[in-house]
Amino acid sequence: MATYIELGSVRYRLCHERATSIAIPLNFSGPQPNHFGVATATTTTVEGGGFVGDTSRGGSCNVRTLQLTPHCNGTHTESISHIVDDEVAVGELPLPILQNCLLLSVQPVELAESEESYWPNPEAADSVVTKGALLAALHNTGFREPPGDCPALAIRTQPNSPEKCALEYGEDCPPVFLSLEAMEWISEHFDHLLVDFPSVDKMYDEGQLANHRQFWHVPRGITRMDETAHTMRTITEMIFVPDFLQDGYYGLNLQVPAFRTDAAPSRPILIPLEEE
Repeated sequence: MATYIELGSVRYRLCHERATSIAIPLNFSGPQPNHFGVATATTTTVEGGGFVGDTSRGGSCNVRTLQLTPHCNGTHTESISHIVDDEVAVGELPLPILQNCLLLSVQPVELAESEESYWPNPEAADSVVTKGALLAALHNTGFREPPGDCPALAIRTQPNSPEKCALEYGEDCPPVFLSLEAMEWISEHFDHLLVDFPSVDKMYDEGQLANHRQFWHVPRGITRMDETAHTMRTITEMIFVPDFLQDGYYGLNLQVPAFRTDAAPSRPILIPLEEE
C-alpha cells in the first residue's frame, strides 16, 4: 500500500522500502557511546529459586535485566520533564506515527570563529553548530525558510565518522553543542529536534541548560511549567545518520517506549520521499 504526504504544495510518496533507523544500536557487551562518564549500559542474568535465565548455562530461556542511563548511554528522546518538576512522560506524548522531518548536515566551528554566542562559560575553542551553518545547509536544499508543515529537524555534524557510535564524551573528548542563536532559530520553526551529539547544551554549563530551556520555553532558574511552556516538544540526542541519506525532507517515525520518565531510549526512523 502506497503512502503519500504533502510538503508545501508538493505531493510525495513515502519510500518505506528504504526506511532507515538513525538510532545507535546499543551493544550491551561491546563498544557503546557514553556521556559524562556514567556507568556503561549492561545486562545481568536473572537467577533465583533454581531458575537461570541463560540457555548457555542450561536455562530454559534467556531473561536479562537491563541497566542503563538513557541520557548518557545512547540514542534517547527527552520531554520537558528533563528540566522541570512537572511530570510529562516522554512515553505518553501524543507523537504522530508519521511527521515531516528536515535533515541538515553542518560543519561545527569554533565559537571564536563565529559571530554567535553561548552562556554560561563560553570558551573560544568550543565547537558549536551555528545558526549560520543551519541556514546555509537549508539554502542548499532549495528552501529559504523551513515549510510550516515540517515539525521535525535532524542535524548531522561533519565529519560523519561511524566512531560517533562508540565515542566516550568527556573532558578529553568534549562534544559539539548548539549556539544560542542556533537554538533560537530552531525553536521558532520546529517542535521535534534530533541531533547526533549527546546534548544540545555545553557539557559543563553549571547546570543551566540554556538551550533546553529556550526550546521548551522555560525561563532560567524556573523548575515549574506555565501556560507558555512547549510541553509537547521533544529533543532526541545521540542519533547517527548514515552518509547515504542526503540532506532534505523525510518522513519521520519517532519510536519511544511507554516509559513514564523524562527520557527513554528511542528509535527514530527516516523514510525517504519521492516526488510524485
